Amino acid sequence: MNDQRVRVGFVGAGNNTRVRHIPGFKAIEGVELVSVANRSRASGEKVAAEFNIPKVYDNWQELVRGDDIDAVCIGTWPYMHCEITLAALNAGKHVLTEARMAMNAAEAKVMLAASQIRPNLVTQIVPGPPTLEVDSTIQSLLDSGYLGKLLSLDLNVSQGFVVKAGPLHWRQDKALSGCNILSMGIWVECIQRWLGLPAKVIATGLTAVKERMDGAGHLKPVTVPDHVDILAIWSDGAVGHMRFSAVSGLAPAIELWLYGTEGTLRFTPGNGKLYGGQRKDKALSEIVIPPERRVGWRVEKEFIGAIRGQEKVMRTSFDQGVLYMEFTEAVGRSLETGRAISLPL
Repeated sequence: MNDQRVRVGFVGAGNNTRVRHIPGFKAIEGVELVSVANRSRASGEKVAAEFNIPKVYDNWQELVRGDDIDAVCIGTWPYMHCEITLAALNAGKHVLTEARMAMNAAEAKVMLAASQIRPNLVTQIVPGPPTLEVDSTIQSLLDSGYLGKLLSLDLNVSQGFVVKAGPLHWRQDKALSGCNILSMGIWVECIQRWLGLPAKVIATGLTAVKERMDGAGHLKPVTVPDHVDILAIWSDGAVGHMRFSAVSGLAPAIELWLYGTEGTLRFTPGNGKLYGGQRKDKALSEIVIPPERRVGWRVEKEFIGAIRGQEKVMRTSFDQGVLYMEFTEAVGRSLETGRAISLPL
């Protein structure tokens, strides 16, 4: 077994890094957690003490330049992903970056280009997780003609009643999150795995609370919508309606539907179950997925496996990230102009 030593440094140790990435890397033989640089020295020291990481840097630039690591795990907000990725690649480090990939499609393309001129370095984006355990089954059903010709997709993602008096979250600040809106990018990435990039999108949205207090107590405008409705059209004529909402109190649970000429699929991420039915059936029934097909979360294993030459990055490559960032930016352009936006950009 290839247990080549891989030394990892962490830039930004937010919730996902602490809950997923650090434990994931610790569980892999031959992986060393070497260093961390967080938003402050104090927060970095706290993470280091919790996970027994020996070195804390005052800034991420020193960590990336250090000769004591082979790979960088980027857990910051999107506004830093491009800059840190470029610096890490320039320093000869492999890169795993948190989703969403970048602030916009232009940054994503710059990141992809930088990775392409350094093919010896592994680059990976943390994948959208909701469908990881059902992806292969849905793809197989689509390929086998279970649905016949796909006609329509319907996705509704609700976060409940609007928070009227809460502070400004970084996801509500375009300066930190870019053109990413709510969980849109996560779900678009999932759908893109099966259907590819739509040919056209048109979107409308609203911001329920126009201003919120930032961390310094200053009233700032909310620059990311609280609700967006998207109509997507694929080149084969299939259409999709996607709704992402932080204002839909008591709405039904998150559901994804695929409708075809011969069948229907329904996925409910709350219980991880996939249901299906065809023209001959009277109702949907659960499609039982064997455990070996429920691949699930293996981000850290895939990243290290790719570094060791054991596998290739499948979830998610920079190429795939550019596609979902193009969709994301197209939605933003449509919101601003009221027009349909063609893809790719």
